[in-house]
Amino acid sequence: MNIRARIMSLQIPIKGDAAIPTPYFVYVAVSSFKAKCQVYGRCLLGKFITDICSMNNLWFNPKCTGNGSDGLVGPSPRAFHVAVAIDCNMFIFGGRCGGKRLGDFWMLDTDIWQWSELTSFGDLPSPRDFASASSIENRKIVLYGGWDGKKWLTDVYVLDTMSLEWTELSVAGALPPPRCGHTATMVEKRLLVFGGRGGGGPIMGDLWALKGLIEEENETPGWTQLKLPGQQPSPRCGHSMTSGGHNLLLFGGHGTGGWLTRYDVYHNDCTVLDRVSVQWKRLPTSNDPPPARAYHSMTSIGSRYLLFGGFDGKSTFGELWWLVRADDPIANRLPTSPSNDISERKDPPVTSEGTQKGEYLFSELQRRVGISVAPSSELHVEEELDDKELLDLSSRSTKGISQKEQDEFIQEVRDHWKNSLPGLIPLRELGHLLRDYRRLIIRHDLGFNGSGSFFTAAGPCRQQTYRFFHIKTASQLRMADIPNLLTEYKQLLST
Repeated sequence: MNIRARIMSLQIPIKGDAAIPTPYFVYVAVSSFKAKCQVYGRCLLGKFITDICSMNNLWFNPKCTGNGSDGLVGPSPRAFHVAVAIDCNMFIFGGRCGGKRLGDFWMLDTDIWQWSELTSFGDLPSPRDFASASSIENRKIVLYGGWDGKKWLTDVYVLDTMSLEWTELSVAGALPPPRCGHTATMVEKRLLVFGGRGGGGPIMGDLWALKGLIEEENETPGWTQLKLPGQQPSPRCGHSMTSGGHNLLLFGGHGTGGWLTRYDVYHNDCTVLDRVSVQWKRLPTSNDPPPARAYHSMTSIGSRYLLFGGFDGKSTFGELWWLVRADDPIANRLPTSPSNDISERKDPPVTSEGTQKGEYLFSELQRRVGISVAPSSELHVEEELDDKELLDLSSRSTKGISQKEQDEFIQEVRDHWKNSLPGLIPLRELGHLLRDYRRLIIRHDLGFNGSGSFFTAAGPCRQQTYRFFHIKTASQLRMADIPNLLTEYKQLLST
């Protein structure tokens, strides 16, 4: 990517025979030769989920086979793991489910979509999460750092994917401070590690290079701290660093404040490490970038970069973004990113074919028939008794009534939706229904403790997913979404 070229961020729809993966953060997406982009594992507000989704011009959920040591087809639910693609194989190590750090090792063959557990091969790295890994010459994998639940790590392991042997690399000299939430990216003969957090100290913004990973070079393994000129990114963790052409692209992450707390500051800036001039450069874009986030994935596919998922301290994201050159063909045929404010966003054009299939947004329907769609709030959802608009949906007056009567009125509204058919729900009620849907998820399924923590779930990992939790406004719903939304809502009411 030429740093002097105009760059554009584009939010795009993706077609497929399955829904785009639901919004989550701390998952891994990798690109391989045959499966353009593979997504595995996620954490959705305390739920650790195992699934595999692949994109090669469309999203689909492959039917995988396999036989693990515990009788599982594939890895157990997890997040914060590492995944690296070598040819048509994706290798998975470690991660976390609930409060348990994992140390199992798996391989997915994307030619036949078959999982193989490789945990019994040799001495594996200790269980950990928030580590980072990268491929070496399309044969080996190098893994660095992480968190084992008690301490931050600074060890280096190398896996030979032909012999399936792990080797701990003995490194001489000074070592980087132990860390997790960093990036580790292989660039030619060196592993570059940036940022992260560790040792109970502040979030870091240092850059280190590890040599001695290429056997033919006969170099003694050793770390060197690099201090490069230019516009260096601020200290952060949970960011992404992706290799493409002559540059390394760094996006997002969070810095300052605590560890996944309300004091964190989230970023959406793009910084390039130019390997030719060996300096940092800010990457300007010709339009608005995606919302700030961390714990997302940025994957290089040809000359384009695909962004998916993430978390901004309040919301999880489920949209897809391409970062492309301004002269890229998709920059001319796709709309630029929509505004988060409905009042300022222009409705997308609707073709006659799209209208016949019911694929247009409700904002278009609102414009045509002149009916207002009740807005829904952001991820934060207030209690029922504070939701005056919900109470107003009751068929009776709510003025001057007791709390018990308010509870009865709220139940009356829910019973109304529970007994409704998708085509009979008034358009103006969709925003209220969507908000109550999120409220029920947060209360009954996600284990919030009121402090904003996403890691309070101590019970077994859940498999249930919610396809519409990330929808922020009713105008983002499609006609075909209403039956599925109502089905999930009724299921929540019955739990």
